[in-house]
Amino acid sequence: MKVKSDFILRKISDSFVVVPVGDSVVDFSGLINLNESGAILFKLLQKGAEETDLVEALLKEYKVEREVAEADVKKFVAKVKDADILE
Repeated sequence: MKVKSDFILRKISDSFVVVPVGDSVVDFSGLINLNESGAILFKLLQKGAEETDLVEALLKEYKVEREVAEADVKKFVAKVKDADILE
């Protein structure tokens, strides 16, 4: 999975937002707000990570059970797919 090149991640103060650029500005109105873990996952998706990579990143960064990390990743990926920002 990989994020379309027309979407970038920016940190504004203590928040992370995904912003459309280029032609996507016309088709996508608004911003996507992310917390710190969402930003970690988004950065990995920009590089073409798979779900297993995302789970491993959460396990490495946070003290969380594998089942919790897997459920969180599934929710995150579903939201990103619903926003139509994946290639």
